[in-house]
Amino acid sequence: MSRTTLPAPTAPFQPAALGTPLSPSATKVMLLGSGELGKEVLIALQRLGVETIAVDRYDNAPGQQVAHHARTIAMSDAAQLRTLIEAEQPLLVVPEIEAIATPELEKLEAEGRVRVVPTARAARLTMDREGIRRLAAETLGLPTSPYVFADSLAELQAAIDGGIGYPCIVKPVMSSSGKGQSKLNGPDDVAKAWDYAMAGGRVSLGRVIVEGFIDFDYEITQLTVRALDANGQITTHFCEPIGHVQVQGDYVESWQPCRMAPQALQRAREIAKAVTDDLGGQGLFGVELFVKGDDVWFSEVSPRPHDTGLVTLSTQVQSEFELHARAILGLPVDTSLRSPGASAVIYGGVEAEGIVFEGVADALRVPGADVRLFGKPESFTRRRMGVALAVDADIDTARARAKEAAGKVRPRQA
Repeated sequence: MSRTTLPAPTAPFQPAALGTPLSPSATKVMLLGSGELGKEVLIALQRLGVETIAVDRYDNAPGQQVAHHARTIAMSDAAQLRTLIEAEQPLLVVPEIEAIATPELEKLEAEGRVRVVPTARAARLTMDREGIRRLAAETLGLPTSPYVFADSLAELQAAIDGGIGYPCIVKPVMSSSGKGQSKLNGPDDVAKAWDYAMAGGRVSLGRVIVEGFIDFDYEITQLTVRALDANGQITTHFCEPIGHVQVQGDYVESWQPCRMAPQALQRAREIAKAVTDDLGGQGLFGVELFVKGDDVWFSEVSPRPHDTGLVTLSTQVQSEFELHARAILGLPVDTSLRSPGASAVIYGGVEAEGIVFEGVADALRVPGADVRLFGKPESFTRRRMGVALAVDADIDTARARAKEAAGKVRPRQA
């Protein structure tokens, strides 16, 4: 592999031209992680004539079903990751999950062999909660909840007793979609929370973050896009804020726009810009924030499309997936809202492979509703297998219709 003329990872980037898939001129993009979010990014890239490579840890992941090429490896294995990238020679590598050998990506980027989206440093910092929390709170000085990292049950208990107090939140330093996250109301919850965090982490690091509980009014996702302007400079664009409800850290519904006081919205965007400016590169970021009145606290950031942003498939002129695809290729973006709307998760409900879904027609009869089934080959009771979407000028109506449509889809064993 001899691509050594790539610009610095923080420099503006735009291919001179877009090629034809499956030909010598192809513009090749590799996604590391090919779940439902990656699947939509792959589709958006293919609409722009990009040749796509979907990588995941298991066969027939949702994104692998639509990509030009499907590859299955342990992405946390540095040797496997390097071998695959050197064999495929993509122009861009797009991390879509946390459990990736990011130090190897940094080496490959430093060697000029590939460009990582948004940068390899951003992928490393955000793949675990420790890196991004220390960046936000200790380097950038942004408001966050009080926090302590713990490497054992005893350290967790000591952190709580030493000042964090109850209630508090415990999370693995590396997990996704709320896996392993618990709210602790008293001493009886500590051991259970530790065990749940150890079971829920993407990689078994034996380390958690314990956060003091913020009595917030609501939480939002501020989708933030770093894209090139007409002069070839990176500029920041904001989508309308997305409100969401989480259960045990797992998103169950979202809506856009979320009603916010003007001062709170301005502060949310200032925080989002500060974090994403530091991470650099191009692409879409999902910045999670807590809001109480006009006060805003930083929670987390993902340098990629966010699960709560599935609502944008119905609400925006360009969904978060289209925005990501365009931004990483140096193309213009449009973050404008098309219609208010909402999303609600469709869970598997059963533990089985190759399930079937009844009631889809009934769901689609709900006014303004749409349905996306992700095609995951194996269902779990609380695994996200699809999403119902609904649009309406009134947000409360859209939320009710999205939940109604989701409730009509009935997964069952084949």
